[in-house]
Amino acid sequence: MLIILPAIALLAAFFLYPLANIVWLSFTEPEVGVGNYTKLLNDGVSVTVLVRTLVTAGLVGLLTLLVAYPYAYAMTRVSARTRGILTILVLLPFWTSLMARNFAWYLLEQRGGFIEQAMSFIGIKDVVLLGSLAGVTVAMVQVMLPYMVLPLYTSLSSIDRRLMDAAVSCGAPWWKAFRTIYLPLSVPGMISGFSLVFIMSLGFYITPAILGSPQQSLISQLIATRVTQLLDFGGGGALGVILLALTLLVLGLVTRLAIRPKGGRLK
Repeated sequence: MLIILPAIALLAAFFLYPLANIVWLSFTEPEVGVGNYTKLLNDGVSVTVLVRTLVTAGLVGLLTLLVAYPYAYAMTRVSARTRGILTILVLLPFWTSLMARNFAWYLLEQRGGFIEQAMSFIGIKDVVLLGSLAGVTVAMVQVMLPYMVLPLYTSLSSIDRRLMDAAVSCGAPWWKAFRTIYLPLSVPGMISGFSLVFIMSLGFYITPAILGSPQQSLISQLIATRVTQLLDFGGGGALGVILLALTLLVLGLVTRLAIRPKGGRLK
């Protein structure tokens, strides 16, 4: 018990205390009560930004899953050496500064950048992603990709491929065997990866701040504006508490899905 006391003290000092302070400010500034929360519910801008953040985080999670699933599946099918190379490639973003990656996307998405030139080459003119929610989403997918690939690979690598071989040997087409056997067995990895990406995307700040626009800001930008420019610590704290509540809600739903009894049968 004594061994974990320093860890508990650090957690209390650098996480629990600031969190409790934010909750306290949300109920006491500028006056005691739930006024900050009622203002947010009646504030069309805050509600719009909150909904936009939820939709963007969900879209980032879905797109990341669509990109990461074939990649993680390929990692389970190649040799150990090739798997090591694929792992290094997916971990490269961890070894690069997030700020540097965002500015790289800034150059790619700006007017006259590589993306606009490439789209113009195939006949699609004036595709400028900088300053749009689409550009923010694309960059967030690239940043979040490792957080989806690694849980997926862990889940897929534990699936016994002999089940697929048995289904195919019994006359089932490979696509049907994949849909009825392999895909359901990979659902836990899909859920864990999606939930991780979704929760992290809810609080993204740097990428939307650099690549987005004030008209399409996300909740983290709104919190920063309230605190640093408007000095509305109570309103910013209320937004932070709402974001925390949404995160805990997602975690609760994921936990419920993860521990749900797995019934059913193969057809």
